[in-house]
Amino acid sequence: MTFWEKITGTDMTKLLKTYEVRASRLPSDYQVAWAEIKAQLWPNIPDFTGRALLPILDGVLGLLEESVADGQGVQEALGNDIKGFCAALVGSKGATSYREMWREQLNTTITKKLGK
Repeated sequence: MTFWEKITGTDMTKLLKTYEVRASRLPSDYQVAWAEIKAQLWPNIPDFTGRALLPILDGVLGLLEESVADGQGVQEALGNDIKGFCAALVGSKGATSYREMWREQLNTTITKKLGK
């Protein structure tokens, strides 16, 4: 990866495209689960760029591919609670998004300024 790729994020774009190609080979119910997993994970990314989320997505996609190869259904592989599955992947049930962290920081700063 070159400096330019890292700055512009083209390396991430290439990886995400390969993930989508891999996901398109999955059965339709797995594709729906993949879309839901991505929708749940992106708001809780641990860094601003999303670069830390790529290995997690790769692992989840590998899990889905292995589940298909073993003949398991989506419910057997992920369970009934995809939101809970994603929260466990991010690290904790109450994983905070950047918006929540900034809100906490702002509230703390205001409280300090007001002297409470």
